[in-house]
Amino acid sequence: MASYDLTRRLVAEALGTAMLVATVVGSGIMAASLTEDVGLALLGNTLATGAILVVLITVLGPISGAHFNPAVSLIFAMSGSLRRRDLGFYVLAQVAGGVAGTICAHLMFNLPVLELSSKVRTGGAQWFSEGIATFGLVAVILAGIRFEQKAVPWLVALYITAAYWFTASTSFANPAVAFARSLTDTFSGIRPIDLPGFWLAEIAGAVAALLLFNWLLQTAETSSTLSSEAKL
Repeated sequence: MASYDLTRRLVAEALGTAMLVATVVGSGIMAASLTEDVGLALLGNTLATGAILVVLITVLGPISGAHFNPAVSLIFAMSGSLRRRDLGFYVLAQVAGGVAGTICAHLMFNLPVLELSSKVRTGGAQWFSEGIATFGLVAVILAGIRFEQKAVPWLVALYITAAYWFTASTSFANPAVAFARSLTDTFSGIRPIDLPGFWLAEIAGAVAALLLFNWLLQTAETSSTLSSEAKL
């Protein structure tokens, strides 16, 4: 990633987030048009999302890190893997890309370019689910990078595929994607008024995962070195 300048990294982030959102929204529209069975529609939505994540992280990861998610960019900035001065640019690129993805999905299915969602997603259970979903996502990324970096695209995709089904919120786990999904009144939408609760839960889950895994991933040698340095 260090060999690519900021402009290229931002384009990769915008493009990746756009393609991710276009897949989430587009597959939701397609699934809902093919079946009235909500469970079957969710399954179609899930499989498409998991598949595109493998592709996007594999092909764009070497350029930008393939965050496609302000919560992920935040924890990389906090841990020093992303320059803090670049964080705001990453977030703006992700949000812009997400909106572009919703627009693309709508145009493909001959829907209004943008349309505020009326789908209710709120309440303690939904917020807690988003905290858990984002905690797990960040944990998978941090541990995956540490132990099996080449497997990260599959690890993230498989985790999100599972989290679609074990969380009450269907695992948005991404503030930029959540915002983009508030602009579609289709299967995958969320009311704009419900966004703040999701955003707060997602950021809290991401930070909690960073704090825990910063400690959990320390080896005995690292802990000993840090203790020695603290005594100097």
